[in-house]
Amino acid sequence: MSSIPVPPAADSDAEQLRKLGYTSNFNRSMSLWENFALGFTYLSPVVGVYTLFGLCLAAGGPPMFWAYLLVGIGQMLVCLVFGEVVSQFPISGGVYPWARRLVGKRWAWMVGWVYAIALCVTIAAVAVGAGPYLAAMLGFEPSANTNIVIALVLTLFATVVNLSGTKVLSRIAMFGFLCELIGAVLVGGYLLIFERHQPLSVFFNTFDIRIDGSYLPAFLTASLAGMFLYYGFEACGDVAEETPNPSKQIPRAMRMTIWIGGAAAMFACLALILAVPDMNAVINGTDKDPVTTILSMAFGVTGSKVVMGIVMVSFISCVISLQAAASRLLYAYARDEMIVGSDLLKRISPTTQIPVAALFVSGVVPAIIICLGFVLQDAVATIVSFAAIGIYLAFQMIVLAALFARMRGWIPSGQFSLGKWGWPVNLGALIYGVLAIINMAWPRTPDAAWYINYSMVLTTVIVIGLGLVYMWIGKPYDHGTAPAGDAWKRNP
Repeated sequence: MSSIPVPPAADSDAEQLRKLGYTSNFNRSMSLWENFALGFTYLSPVVGVYTLFGLCLAAGGPPMFWAYLLVGIGQMLVCLVFGEVVSQFPISGGVYPWARRLVGKRWAWMVGWVYAIALCVTIAAVAVGAGPYLAAMLGFEPSANTNIVIALVLTLFATVVNLSGTKVLSRIAMFGFLCELIGAVLVGGYLLIFERHQPLSVFFNTFDIRIDGSYLPAFLTASLAGMFLYYGFEACGDVAEETPNPSKQIPRAMRMTIWIGGAAAMFACLALILAVPDMNAVINGTDKDPVTTILSMAFGVTGSKVVMGIVMVSFISCVISLQAAASRLLYAYARDEMIVGSDLLKRISPTTQIPVAALFVSGVVPAIIICLGFVLQDAVATIVSFAAIGIYLAFQMIVLAALFARMRGWIPSGQFSLGKWGWPVNLGALIYGVLAIINMAWPRTPDAAWYINYSMVLTTVIVIGLGLVYMWIGKPYDHGTAPAGDAWKRNP
């Protein structure tokens, strides 16, 4: 009796994709750890913690640390839902193709629209945020125009790296991950051993911070530190067609992003809080940049510049990973003919095996947003406010889509499944996500101009409104013939 030959892994992946209605010219060269590194550098604990540390510590005091744990648990619920979906539908583009299979073309188009804009805005925001750290590293005074120029150069560099292909992207992501993790551990460890100024009890000390007589509003404001950090795991799924055995590897890489990224962020935050020399000075606004104060005291002028160099590596790798995710989303959109210029955007380079035109757009659009800062700084600040809430909205649209599909009879059939825990985890992810969005959008600056105070709500209404108008006039969702709304029809 002759045995049936087992197809090579690459052939098995190609056959799985073919059954989902697609063929791919991507290079499946991204290992599990490289796929994880892409998500980790997108999440970027160093960028997230260092950027918002001073603001959130002043808003909520040392107990803001616990927000990282609470938000991490909530985002893990979302991650588990995503893991079930990507395991069954390992298709490039992440949230857009998932929404297409779970609900249908219209829902998918809007998810892709919201997520694409949020990604482009996030690229611009992270690139601009790198300016002050480069200035500190090189020893010059940062300014708005200088930050814009630095952001443009950083965006251009990220585009060049991404145009080099999946292997280069993977190696850069791994290098960024190692630098960021080692830097976070070494810097945090040094601060804990040699520069600790606060007792452990400080993590439960609110320093009498009150808003309308209660500490809770202050803590919710400070919790934005965690909410602006814990995304990036979805980027692992954006490159599903560049990863071998994606049904098994990508859900695992997503979970690793939360576990390892979250642990690194919490460790960095813990070390910084305990190293604050004068907590009252931070809370009352005397010390507006406690990170620089801590690093200068701990490492001196030269040492703090080295640390800033590590932070810059984190910013650079974060922008590269964000742009890679955005380009794969645009490619997936174009492959299904859901966007203007689809014929060009869906082309894969025969040499580098990446979507060149989609990458170009993923660099140009953020660059345009960055350049607006030369003349419209307030407007750019309002636009950038959409970065985090836009990604959370896209996430919750997938969580809702999964619930919709479950109600239609969908039973996840990929290599990763929550089984009987699917329903409670999905519902928990929805409850967490809705509460997080409300917290992010809640107006907290009553003395500011209305468009600043309600910037997140304003930008969200504009983005969704423009999307609905475009859908009504152009009906882009009707142009393609790719499978849609069939998740519950694929049960074994």
